Amino acid sequence: MLIQTFQTQFLEAGCDEAGRGCLAGPVVAAAVILDPKKPIEGLNDSKQLNEKTRELLRPEIEAKALAWAVGIVTNVEIDEINILKGSFVAMHRALDQLKTRPQLIVVDGNRFIPYKKIPHECIVKGDGKYQNIAAASILAKTHRDEIMRKLHEQYPHFGWDRNKGYPTKEHRLGIRKHGPTEWHRMSFQLLQPELPFAEK
Repeated sequence: MLIQTFQTQFLEAGCDEAGRGCLAGPVVAAAVILDPKKPIEGLNDSKQLNEKTRELLRPEIEAKALAWAVGIVTNVEIDEINILKGSFVAMHRALDQLKTRPQLIVVDGNRFIPYKKIPHECIVKGDGKYQNIAAASILAKTHRDEIMRKLHEQYPHFGWDRNKGYPTKEHRLGIRKHGPTEWHRMSFQLLQPELPFAEK
């Protein structure tokens, strides 16, 4: 069972992102301050939950959290500043929007750019250890999935309603056949020319 927070002395925000490995669309991050008086059952790393469970947990997290917010960095910005920095900027944008200022930030992963002199802890696989990071991972994932489903309506050739912009065979076949869109990350390797694509 996941522990709610890393510690209990200070008001703590969990942060995580979704979409770092995608070929298209933004990277989305979330920051969540949970309310210890309003427990949420079933929180876990978003990758360990199916889509239906994530979508059911999203409104509960948003209703019960003391504060939550989502930050977005576009594919164009990612191409300008790189995906790692883009992930940190997205987290900062989420933290900027929190209605309650945290006293400590816990981040999934092993790196983070300090935010406004607020202490932080980087926790490898933190989304599978602490509920506030897990809640952030769920919000980041579900908000990003919603964006990609809407983009799929505009560009149905890539299967974004299913692959959400990740480098699946379907997505790369779509790029090869129709070319990239304005939502693709041009700094990423969209195709793998060294392989005969149709045989993958």
